[in-house]
Amino acid sequence: MSFIEVRNLQKSFGPLEVLKDISFDVEKNDVLAIIGPSGSGKSTMLRSLIQLEQVGGGSILVDGDYLVNNGVYANPADSKRINGKMGMVFQQFNLFPHLTVKQNLELAPKLVKKEKAKEYSERAVELLEKVGLAAKQDELPSRLSGGQKQRVAIARALMMNPEILLFDEPTSALDPQLTKEVLHVMKNLAEEHMTMIVVTHEMEFASNVANRVIFMADGMIVESGSPDEVFNTPKQLRTKEFLNYEMNE
Repeated sequence: MSFIEVRNLQKSFGPLEVLKDISFDVEKNDVLAIIGPSGSGKSTMLRSLIQLEQVGGGSILVDGDYLVNNGVYANPADSKRINGKMGMVFQQFNLFPHLTVKQNLELAPKLVKKEKAKEYSERAVELLEKVGLAAKQDELPSRLSGGQKQRVAIARALMMNPEILLFDEPTSALDPQLTKEVLHVMKNLAEEHMTMIVVTHEMEFASNVANRVIFMADGMIVESGSPDEVFNTPKQLRTKEFLNYEMNE
């Protein structure tokens, strides 16, 4: 049994079918990169894994537990427990502007896990050191660059000790230098064997850091395989066209 198993996932917004029979597996410690053109359903699929989007059919199995089984969701208590195994990093950071960097990290453990202040305070400092931002712990987000904000967002996701990290276009709002900062942190997490699913336009990251790649278009998985297979010997014309465009941009 794989760590995550997705089978025949379907999702529609009204008459528009945005996920069409999506199936894939993720093994523990995998770094799975999801690539494809805008509007292909990548972000919707990712958000479905952590129940930020409700699916219309299919199954999602996480570490042996069904979040969704043939379109039927687990009860609220089980759903919360399963979703708690995953952390999510968004494109637009989603930091609370009125809280300091450290307070942004401490909020969820304080409110959701009811942890002792000493425990979550120490962990917040450790994680800020991990992403290179210990010196910024008392700053408000408005004083940070975009790359620093995204690194704070990664540290915040790690505060809940997730077994899986989901990244939704984490560098698309950043310029190239700030993108490099964030990808460095993500590469370090991959080297520490964090299970990661990353929706990205960063082809170099997908090629060099991921161990598996999925190419999506029009709500479907068009091609999947190792980075070498997808980038160097793609089987599908749609994949070849997309990669030719991306590499020549």
